[in-house]
Amino acid sequence: MLDQQAVLVTGGASGIGRAIVDALLLAGHRAIVADRDRTNLDRCREALDENADRLRFEPLDVSDESAVISSIAACEDEFGPIAGVVNSAGIGRDVPSLDTGADLFRKILEVNLIGSFLVSREVAKRMVGRKAGSIVNIASVSGILGNEGRVAYGASKGGVITMTRVMAVELASRGVRVNAIAPGPIETPMVEAVHTPEARRSWLSTIPQRRYGQPSDIASVALFLLDERKSGFITGQTICVDGGFTVAGIMTGGSRDAHP
Repeated sequence: MLDQQAVLVTGGASGIGRAIVDALLLAGHRAIVADRDRTNLDRCREALDENADRLRFEPLDVSDESAVISSIAACEDEFGPIAGVVNSAGIGRDVPSLDTGADLFRKILEVNLIGSFLVSREVAKRMVGRKAGSIVNIASVSGILGNEGRVAYGASKGGVITMTRVMAVELASRGVRVNAIAPGPIETPMVEAVHTPEARRSWLSTIPQRRYGQPSDIASVALFLLDERKSGFITGQTICVDGGFTVAGIMTGGSRDAHP
């Protein structure tokens, strides 16, 4: 199904989103690369020029409801039906709870949670008419466990997980599947900016595989969840791609006193 129809990837010009776009193209699919950073969009357009006929580049702030509505409509009208969505647009900050202001909390919620909802809602309205479609939300292990410094980020990603479950239940009988991926630490520009050397040591001490993941680790799971032939009976689930982080108990060979 994805061969003829498009997949929308928000935050698609860098990091995990870009890896998902690359994987879609490699598998022969068409992709809409949506991103609020026009510089990253231009770089992505240049790098993927040989696939121009299978790509659309869409400047988009996912937290702007009117922009999301008009953008989704234009994409469907001009590029064709959207068969899949990956909500990868997101921002993060490492700030202790007592130092987190309301403005920062709202900003993170607006992008990570409300933005993912707005995109999902608008595309789902069209998917239910076709009785087919897959939505994949990028959550985080910080939305499952209480990682220090992640009060706003963790709350936003925990909200994404709950939103995924609710929309999955509401849309299941109408042919639309909704799932989430919860990455652990992945080598992306955002993680590079947020994780200090001390934070990296703390994370590595709690990950059974003793390494950070790569964006391609997330991309392969996203493609699996987008493909009706491979994951057609899976909906409402959150798959942790985290090197074992969320299932680890007491570990040897690393300190459990340091918190990521």
